[in-house]
Amino acid sequence: MTTDTVRWGILATGGIAAAFTADLIDLPDAEVVAVASRTETSARAFAERFGIPRAYGDWEALARDPDIDVVYVATPHSAHRAAAGLCLEAGRAVLCEKPFTLNVREAGELVALARQEGRFLMEAMWMYCNPVVRRLKALVDDGAIGDVRTVQADFGLEGPFPPSHRLRDPEQGGGALLDLGVYPVSFAHLLLGEPAGISAQAVLSAEGVDLQTALALSWDSGALAALHCSVTGGTGTTASVTGSRGRIDIPSGFFHPDRFVLHRAGRDPEEFTADPADGSRTTLRHEAREVMRALRAGETESPLVPLDGTLAVMRTLDTARQRIGVRYPGEPA
Repeated sequence: MTTDTVRWGILATGGIAAAFTADLIDLPDAEVVAVASRTETSARAFAERFGIPRAYGDWEALARDPDIDVVYVATPHSAHRAAAGLCLEAGRAVLCEKPFTLNVREAGELVALARQEGRFLMEAMWMYCNPVVRRLKALVDDGAIGDVRTVQADFGLEGPFPPSHRLRDPEQGGGALLDLGVYPVSFAHLLLGEPAGISAQAVLSAEGVDLQTALALSWDSGALAALHCSVTGGTGTTASVTGSRGRIDIPSGFFHPDRFVLHRAGRDPEEFTADPADGSRTTLRHEAREVMRALRAGETESPLVPLDGTLAVMRTLDTARQRIGVRYPGEPA
């Protein structure tokens, strides 16, 4: 496509859909033309809140709307395969929230469908599109800290979450690993690629989902990663990357940072900060901009969030779930 304005549909009306839409409507080259929910009442309320002209009470109506270029899928991740697949089959480009799907089998089906249809598909891994994270990766790739030896990252939320909450519900793919652990795992993958070794330990709920999980990853290069996620207590959401000649620290919010500090022997610490023109650290607009850039360029996937990378992350999450004994309804034993 070559038009200046990219027309968006929003599939789902929850908190992340609202946050994304609020950022999206501030972009001059984006237009939100429709929203869909499982109920028309919810869709209409969302449409009124954000000034969206059309509201649908079913997903298929939005998927088949010819005035939509790309759909942002923000359903619970247990429904990502169905929702994103419906949109791809209807000829729409798709930006699908993280975690991409419940498992790598579903992820592979979506990737195969998108490639078969020649449609754009991208996981909404906003961390990969964050300018500060991109600068960090460029420094690591350029050898600023030498060979990467260790990666550390954590993400925990304050509890308690009641058994009725989606984070505790196996039917909705509940648990810390898929909802939060996808960020530390994706951070390690960004810097080191897919690991050769994966071990994990977890504390499980009565419902059979993980309340907190600790992962240890290893690579053939000798690099290691120590990752942690939890829905039983808030953490500092810190991250660090240690190399043979230095270290990079992200002091907080590693998955949407506004700064990091580079430490190298014999030098003063160097702080790298976000450009104020890029907006707040919590903005989701960077991933939206990347989608629109790719669509205008005629690309079917983003080089910042490549589909093969998404599949690799899902393989790691699958293996980690096998290690801790978490299986969702409908998955093979």
